[in-house]
Amino acid sequence: MSRRKSPVATWLVDLLYFAVGSVLYGMSVNMFTAPNQIAPGGLTGLSTLINHVFGTPIGTVIFIMNLPLFAWAFLAIGYKLVMKTVVATFMVSAAIDLMSFIVTPYYGNQMLAAIFGGVVEGFSLSLFFMRGGTTGGTDLLARLLNNHLRHISMAKLMMCVDVVIVALAGFVYQSLESAMYALIVIFVSTRLIDTILYGTDVGTGKMLYVISEKNKEIARIIMEELDRGVTFLKSRGAYSGREGEIILCAVRRDEVVKVNDIVRSVDPSAFVIVGEAGEISGEGFREYHQNDKPLTELLQRKKRQGETK
Repeated sequence: MSRRKSPVATWLVDLLYFAVGSVLYGMSVNMFTAPNQIAPGGLTGLSTLINHVFGTPIGTVIFIMNLPLFAWAFLAIGYKLVMKTVVATFMVSAAIDLMSFIVTPYYGNQMLAAIFGGVVEGFSLSLFFMRGGTTGGTDLLARLLNNHLRHISMAKLMMCVDVVIVALAGFVYQSLESAMYALIVIFVSTRLIDTILYGTDVGTGKMLYVISEKNKEIARIIMEELDRGVTFLKSRGAYSGREGEIILCAVRRDEVVKVNDIVRSVDPSAFVIVGEAGEISGEGFREYHQNDKPLTELLQRKKRQGETK
């Protein structure tokens, strides 16, 4: 029988990952992006622009701008879900300011700075996501806005914020190239995060099957904390002959780690299968398009044919 880790041990591992991720993120900002006038979206990008104009510390500005988001999140989401984000954001903000006195900035080819900045940033953020944390900023803002704008996906909300900041970077730096390099950083870091967390086979989402004696509790937490629908599938063990229910849940790629954390916290002995979903249409995923109509009509015809037999 699996033994559940103590909360203290779990938090210590979280803090270790957050510490390494914070140092790497601070290196990305101070060594590659900020010195080369690259503002890679999010609050980090906005803080980089403010630093360029007023000379304010990037990390300090990031944390200050996150404070109203934390207050909003505490009210809208709850203390437990936000606490990791607060800790992670504080550590990242402190690391960015501290690393500015330690690392030697790279002043050279902007393309190389964008690529390596994206690689280091992507690897650092992966460490946070592995432990169910985030660094606040646009992903937290997108989640909060998504509670009120459910017809717009979180990915689109985050993209809109990033596009505005990247465009603002081109204006502040008076350089279209700076905006283009910022897009490269965003692209490289995003692809690296996907590769590290989910491998090279990256689709539009993931499909999870969870086999557990505590499936009702797991399903409830998934629905409450991730706002995802859950389906129970009837099952019967081939060896034992016991009947039961399997949880089926479709999630975005960035939510897989959170679901695994939920399952482990409720039932460490649960059996989890994660599969690639090549395409997911519906609320919270890809919107229904007119191009889907022929397929829908075909399915309806098949259904009618089956009913007439």
